[in-house]
Amino acid sequence: MNKFKAIIMKPQDNVATVIEDIAAGCDIEINIEGNSIDLQVIDNIPFGHKVAIRDIAKDDRIIKYGEVIGVATAPIAAGRHIHVHNLGGCRGRGDLENGTQE
Repeated sequence: MNKFKAIIMKPQDNVATVIEDIAAGCDIEINIEGNSIDLQVIDNIPFGHKVAIRDIAKDDRIIKYGEVIGVATAPIAAGRHIHVHNLGGCRGRGDLENGTQE
């Protein structure tokens, strides 16, 4: 088991931030207020990006640092990469202009 390659700040968070590049298939351990969870990473996740630590349904809130940072635009399984492809802002996408991503 690879230890502590991702951090979580609040127990209500449903994502963790990886602190190094993580390859798909790796098992990581995440500490949540003294309790550890084991997670198998499904996708390659770059340093600084988010990984789902539990299953998240479409339209569920994405919570990081105890705050809502957006909503899931599709179902997200635990271990999946969370980024603009499956995370929508609560106020709309700022990277879209005229319906196309730039």
